Amino acid sequence: MLFGKEHVKRYQETDGAEGHDWNGTVTLLLTTVGRKSGIERTTPLIYQKDGDHYIVIASKGGAEEHPLWYLNLEADPEVKVQVLGDRFTARARTATAEERPRLWKKMVAVWPDYDEYTKKTDREIPVVVLERV
Repeated sequence: MLFGKEHVKRYQETDGAEGHDWNGTVTLLLTTVGRKSGIERTTPLIYQKDGDHYIVIASKGGAEEHPLWYLNLEADPEVKVQVLGDRFTARARTATAEERPRLWKKMVAVWPDYDEYTKKTDREIPVVVLERV
């Protein structure tokens, strides 16, 4: 099973032929710019489509702090996304209070562990909407 840097490398090299289908679900690659370093960082994330948008969850496995990629996109919401061979720029935003319940349910349907992660943390785990620009 691919993980971390190897997952990113194989996904990029194969246009997602390796790495898109992962552990019974699907992943995209999200590239953010480090808010302190200014260096691009790419993270494989489970996703679902919602209309023309892509949805990801900033869970960090239920850790008390947000994942670094989420902090980066808060500082600079212009991100790069790769879904299979489709590479594009997107604007990232946190789902509104009205959107969140529906989108959360959609994501839990493909990765039930998200509900378990909520039991490990007091923070509200962000649902992120990626809108192609």
